Amino acid sequence: MSRRTPTNKSAATQRNTLRIIGGQWRGRKLQFPDVAGLRPTADRVRETLFNWLQGWVLDEDCLDLFAGSGACGLEALSRGARSAVFVDASGEASASIRGHLSLLEAQNATVVTAAAEHWLRGADANPATRFGLVFLDPPFAANSLADTVQQLEASGILKPRAQIYLESGHDLAALPVPSTWTARKNLRAGAVYYGLYERRA
Repeated sequence: MSRRTPTNKSAATQRNTLRIIGGQWRGRKLQFPDVAGLRPTADRVRETLFNWLQGWVLDEDCLDLFAGSGACGLEALSRGARSAVFVDASGEASASIRGHLSLLEAQNATVVTAAAEHWLRGADANPATRFGLVFLDPPFAANSLADTVQQLEASGILKPRAQIYLESGHDLAALPVPSTWTARKNLRAGAVYYGLYERRA
């Protein structure tokens, strides 16, 4: 019996699907667009991260910077975060996240289409919300993590005690972080380095 080869469109659809792992939307699958540099945090990495964050997500204000597919912010909302702000420079990615939030009937989230560095400068001038949980996962090719980490600390939008998740294509042990940050966890999954940092100021 002949077997039909999947079309490029169906293969792309399967590839561009994320799954919410835990919480009220557990098991929901959401599609995201083909956008250059968009690389959702892998399921097993997200599962590890939220195991680290047990007891911290509930009723916390979250920031998903370089949101992309919105995987981390959506996971946080599913697990009881009080609010989430998604920031991404791509209008297509931002529109997709808005669609996900509408589909899930999430009322406590905001999506902003802006470059992260520009948004941080504006947030610095008017920090309407201070965040206790930040997901920071810029496109690996941009090599901007070191600068963004310092800008985030200087922005004034972090709570005195906050958890910051970092994801990179380079070893995070070599990343200079603010003196108020302490590395809690650092792991590697293939070519991806990821870690959780705690801020105390």
